[in-house]
Amino acid sequence: MTWLEDRAVAVITGAAVGDALGGATEGWTPEQIEERHGGRVTGIVGPWYPNWRDARPIAPYHKGDGHVTDDTLMTRALVEVYAKRRAHLDAYAMAEDLVPLMIGEPRWVPELESTALLLQRVFLAEKWIVARLHYGHVDPREAGVGNVVNCGAAMYVAPVGIVNAGDPRGAYAEAIDLTGAHQSSYGREAAGVLAAMVAAAVAPGAGLDDVVTAALDVAHDGTAAAIRAVVDAFDGWTTPPRTDEEERALARLVRDTVAPFDSVGPHYRQMSLDSRRPSRTKSIEELPAALGLVLGHRGDYRGAVLAAVNYGRDADSVAAMAGAVCAGLGGSAVVPAEWLDAISEASRMDIRETGLLMASAAADILRADRERALARLHTLDSLDDAVVGA
Repeated sequence: MTWLEDRAVAVITGAAVGDALGGATEGWTPEQIEERHGGRVTGIVGPWYPNWRDARPIAPYHKGDGHVTDDTLMTRALVEVYAKRRAHLDAYAMAEDLVPLMIGEPRWVPELESTALLLQRVFLAEKWIVARLHYGHVDPREAGVGNVVNCGAAMYVAPVGIVNAGDPRGAYAEAIDLTGAHQSSYGREAAGVLAAMVAAAVAPGAGLDDVVTAALDVAHDGTAAAIRAVVDAFDGWTTPPRTDEEERALARLVRDTVAPFDSVGPHYRQMSLDSRRPSRTKSIEELPAALGLVLGHRGDYRGAVLAAVNYGRDADSVAAMAGAVCAGLGGSAVVPAEWLDAISEASRMDIRETGLLMASAAADILRADRERALARLHTLDSLDDAVVGA
């Protein structure tokens, strides 16, 4: 594979594996997870409640057993839009191409164990996209205003980083434009920052410091403060956890560092009064938490993803974000094949093929970017000559 193919497959599969592993522990505390599973989760596990069809608050979703969630289903849909357009996307692409996929093309939904519309699986915050763009005919650039502020846009935005490989600022700008149709405030900001982090990660020769630099460079408001707090907390951290107790200490450090910026509050299923409201001082929890776990494990894919799975709370999205960044840095080989193969089979999805489809689209987009950049350079040279001549 080419470098781009390898990194695209890595990011897509790395995020999907994290999503599937974390889906089984989503919504619970680390203590509850260990009690339920007899210790820390180390791979694919079954649903929290064996009778998942009727159990509350889980029903009707079959989480666990290697099933990807809406994070990956939305990512796949976004990849399909890129493959169709083979160009950078904006909020209008969300309205013109992503919404039709959500409401018009039935596909296998692993958690429902049936073929259904993507609209029937996604959370209310993602249903908002359809309500506002398809039924409300709102200006796509403004449609995200009024939605609950959560990680819904950030959870599927990693492909934006791939098509802007090596250009974190470009990835940030594209993600901010695209997700204006879905989110506002710090939910939209998180999408831009994660896209920038992925763009930095997949550049040839990139390291963990490049990802951190990209995040700090583009982030604003509470998101920037949360990321800075996490980076400061891990300043000088060189040794990943080696024991279960060290893993627990890492999780506590991350949670304690992120908590002041998280609007949801200490009890994930009993949210605080100002949760998910627009704010200049808050951040979604998932993005800085994922970065903290990545830093704590020094970019190691398996360690960071399992740390996210055992972190609980919004574990599937935290693990998907951590997985995308670590896999972007390390390449497709760092995503354990035994997990990926089992998840692909259980979810009835060729996840590697999704990565290759993304790579194909990204290659065309990056090629056009290069041509535009050369033309722009020629114009700048001409302008410089004109200025000097004057």
